[in-house]
Amino acid sequence: MFQVNVDSLQAYLDFDPRRKADLQKLDGLMRKAAPHLKRHFHAGTPAGEAGMRMKMIGYGKFSYAIKSGKTTPWPVIGVALQKNYISIYVTVTKNGAPIMSTYAGRLGEKRRGGNNFSFEAFDDLDPQVVSSLFGEVGRIFSADPENPVRYMEGR
Repeated sequence: MFQVNVDSLQAYLDFDPRRKADLQKLDGLMRKAAPHLKRHFHAGTPAGEAGMRMKMIGYGKFSYAIKSGKTTPWPVIGVALQKNYISIYVTVTKNGAPIMSTYAGRLGEKRRGGNNFSFEAFDDLDPQVVSSLFGEVGRIFSADPENPVRYMEGR
């Protein structure tokens, strides 16, 4: 299984030299579109805790809770290196549905899930559409910081 074994944001960016430029371009787009979603290193969550175990670059934070009442800080938008892709995870809704459905097929993505999309290289993406997604997520989260909590509860 592919794992990014690092312990800092800089180490994450440096982990795969072949894809570092893709992460940097995506980061620049993100920080311009939604500057108030602060970038951070998400170390993953320990076994038995809420959230995914993988490490990623996070933008913005909210408190994700599971039924037991345990909570963990979680990214509003997460960027994760995968074996063959870079994946973007989005935890915001629009009109009660995952916002990704609004952008499906327009991002330049190679794969898509209900709350995520993946690409091989930044140049595969449509930067205007991706910027629009990031900006809209940022605006929704700023106006309604509980939005991702309700999204996570509805899963």
